[in-house]
Amino acid sequence: MAKNLDWANLPFGYMETNKSFVSNWKDGAWDEGTLTSDHTITMSECAGVLQYAQTCFEGLKAYTTKDGKIVTFRPDLNADRMKDSCERLEMPVFPKDRWIKAVLDTIKANIDWVPPYGSGATLYVRPYMFGSSSVIGVKPADEYQFRILVTPVGPYFKGGVKPIVVRLSDLDRAAPHGTGDIKAGLNYAMSLYNIVDAHKKGFAENMYTDPATHTYIEETGGANILFVTKDGKLVTPKSNSILPSITRRSLIQVAKDYLHIEVEERKVHKDELKDFVEVGLCGTAAVISPIGQIDDHGTKINVPAGMEKIGPVLGKLRDTLTGIQMGTEKAPDGWIYEIK
Repeated sequence: MAKNLDWANLPFGYMETNKSFVSNWKDGAWDEGTLTSDHTITMSECAGVLQYAQTCFEGLKAYTTKDGKIVTFRPDLNADRMKDSCERLEMPVFPKDRWIKAVLDTIKANIDWVPPYGSGATLYVRPYMFGSSSVIGVKPADEYQFRILVTPVGPYFKGGVKPIVVRLSDLDRAAPHGTGDIKAGLNYAMSLYNIVDAHKKGFAENMYTDPATHTYIEETGGANILFVTKDGKLVTPKSNSILPSITRRSLIQVAKDYLHIEVEERKVHKDELKDFVEVGLCGTAAVISPIGQIDDHGTKINVPAGMEKIGPVLGKLRDTLTGIQMGTEKAPDGWIYEIK
């Protein structure tokens, strides 16, 4: 029986649901895994995750489409990205086929929590892994736990898509040749001080430059960046320390194949910011968040698309991708997984 929640006013927050998935790695192998209604974790006070931040995560969503199907979007790419994260953090990889099945099974076990079509809400799916055995010397843990939790979340933009104000940051999100290109928990811990400071000063996000030279635009604390040029090209920054966003990759393909927009993936110098006509952030939560103004140490760069609404190119991109996700646009083969 579907839950009777005020879907349109749900926060982007955690709510305990029916089941979570859990599997443990011990003695060199994963157990078969299970769905559990126990949403607590018990582990050693000296667990690797607590001592040395050995943890990574993913984020994706389940939706109700226009024709009433429950679906999720490209979980195979999340599985691939988590594999990269695990390998970099010396953690065991949960097999891809089992990973996808566990995501689908967890959504199915919580089917009553998937918001209805048209509500703007979605079921957020959070797979994650951590070192669970005790570690006192600096080394990888010997045992790991892989879990998947789900929680219903409300519309990212309540009252419509409104452009935000961001600032260029003096601090770094990642190090050169570091962990910026994987979804490690420690990357997000690094950004917390800076995002709190940005919010205190009236900015929605920090726009980070490359950590080596502070010359090229990279991404924000939690999203990749999109630019639109005066002649209508879509430009995305290219760097080895940017997290490869699945939403960005999908938007690039939509731009090329659906909207026939020319796309450039290249280094973007910060001096170019004043020349772009549309700017936005992209990620799982909002798909695209338009930027209306960038503050460069007191110099305000007003994006021509303005502060009133999303610009025409990014707006069309956002509408097309959400249409694919919600079943009103035909999806490329393999993008949509139905929960049956």
